Amino acid sequence: MKKEERFVETYSQGGVSAIKIFVDKETGVNYLFHHQGYAGGMTVLLDKDGKPVITDVENI
Repeated sequence: MKKEERFVETYSQGGVSAIKIFVDKETGVNYLFHHQGYAGGMTVLLDKDGKPVITDVENI
């Protein structure tokens, strides 16, 4: 039985140096991921008030 993936990629820009946005399908929290070559990092995507960006998981 195949386990369903928890995160879904909703945005992607670039190639060797790329920015991607992932959404946690359980919580709706958005994460910003940036990588360049072999280095990368991920953080919670925040709105203008400093709160996490939340996506309605039923729309994913």
